[in-house]
Amino acid sequence: MPVITNIEDLRRIYEKRTPRMFYDYAESGSWSEQTFRENISDFRHIRLKQRVAVDMSGRSTASTMIGQDVSMPVALAPVGLTGMQSADGEIKAARAAEAFGVPFTLSTMSICSIEDVAEHTTKPFWFQVYTLKDDDFMRRLIERARAAQCSAIVVTVDLQVLGQRHKDLKNGLSAPPKLTPGSIANMMTKIPWGLEMLGTKRRFFGNIVGHAKGVTDPSSLSTWTAEAFDISLDWARIAQLKDWWGGKLIVKGIMDPEDARRAADIGADAIIVSNHGGRQLDGAVSSIRMLPAIMDAVGDKVEVHLDSGIRCGQDVLKALALGARGTYIGRAFTYGLGAMGQAGVTRALEIIHKELDITMALCGETDVRNLGPQNLYVPQGFGDPTILL
Repeated sequence: MPVITNIEDLRRIYEKRTPRMFYDYAESGSWSEQTFRENISDFRHIRLKQRVAVDMSGRSTASTMIGQDVSMPVALAPVGLTGMQSADGEIKAARAAEAFGVPFTLSTMSICSIEDVAEHTTKPFWFQVYTLKDDDFMRRLIERARAAQCSAIVVTVDLQVLGQRHKDLKNGLSAPPKLTPGSIANMMTKIPWGLEMLGTKRRFFGNIVGHAKGVTDPSSLSTWTAEAFDISLDWARIAQLKDWWGGKLIVKGIMDPEDARRAADIGADAIIVSNHGGRQLDGAVSSIRMLPAIMDAVGDKVEVHLDSGIRCGQDVLKALALGARGTYIGRAFTYGLGAMGQAGVTRALEIIHKELDITMALCGETDVRNLGPQNLYVPQGFGDPTILL
């Protein structure tokens, strides 16, 4: 086993172990992938302010996200098809998150169902929902989340239409996947992955197949997915989902101050500044660049979280110092999952926690809740999306 010191080490193992179509699904963006790249690179424009001669004993990364205690303000983001990165992947990731003391968010487009994850965990997790046309299905989906004792729902609002991802089209990655001779040949070289997949019964979308009208088997899934998403989504619809749920609600996909205000107005408990990891509107500004403007607009009205581009604990610290209350990792934990299963997710969390803790100490802070602008050097105009470096 190689020495694993950072998230990039996990990515390299993940690339070797996982079939190309699923690796590309995670490690790609839409169109030219400009936003996908800048989500990562824009963090590098922010520099850290070193402080010395500060008592570093008794440091704490503990905080809260929507009132829930967390060992560090990092949640596992909703990632579709996680159960194809590693057999029973959602269960593995949820168990790793639970043991580490951070939130896990299950995607509607997961392989393992809500019930599967609830059966194999002991604490509430969060559930992500898309806004779909079928009210009956949506109501039953929310009731299933309630029955599983999910403590929050995360409503994704930036996927009314699907951004084109060239690699997915070329690989035949769809719902369900369209296997090609090339993809089959590649899967045959991933023997450990294949043996694990043969050992599980969970290979299809567990929240959809057998639950959505007319979707009784994988072959009927493609028609449903092509027609299911509600392109008429508006703020009234989001408010309706909040009423149906009646509990904590997080709105994911906010990239504009006015949209942030609208989410606060309908009573969202938190918003996630996110461009879907660069997988939707290519050419959009990175999430970290939009964070300051959104904090200025609603920072005292609603809890603000950040997603997209985080690959290390220093990225987490920068987001928190710019005002975010919490952050999310998607690809970073997926790399760990594909590389080493549940142990890999744990390793990803350990890496990010250690980086966050040590960086916080070298910045002269002992409590993650005290991070702020005093810890950063931010380029002039960085928070103005009309000024790009």
